[in-house]
Amino acid sequence: MSEFSNSLSISASGLKAQATRLRHLSENISNADTPGYRRKTVAFETAMQGDDRVRTGPVQLDRSDLTRIYDPAHPLADDSGHFDGSNVDLLIELGDAREAQRSYEANLKMFEQARKMSGGLMDLLRR
Repeated sequence: MSEFSNSLSISASGLKAQATRLRHLSENISNADTPGYRRKTVAFETAMQGDDRVRTGPVQLDRSDLTRIYDPAHPLADDSGHFDGSNVDLLIELGDAREAQRSYEANLKMFEQARKMSGGLMDLLRR
């Protein structure tokens, strides 16, 4: 029975990791027009205790150059009329969000399948 609980634990860790990734992607999308905002990324790590659970690493800020925007009327504009925008590319964020959503759905299906198999085994043992 431990293999069933192990598979449930692995898929639950995948669900949690993808949910964290989706949260940061949604923050990036919502702050795409915020001046000076840097895109947040999160990497996945596997635990070193011999199991296959997925954990998220520390949140990192994308250090690529910020977009320079020309708007002399903006309160943050410098003497040349430019200010720093964000480094969020909506196409990349939406693509990453779709990938994270698909991975979340795959982990959810794996979780449901392991739960059904465990329930079926319990039904066979009761007979």
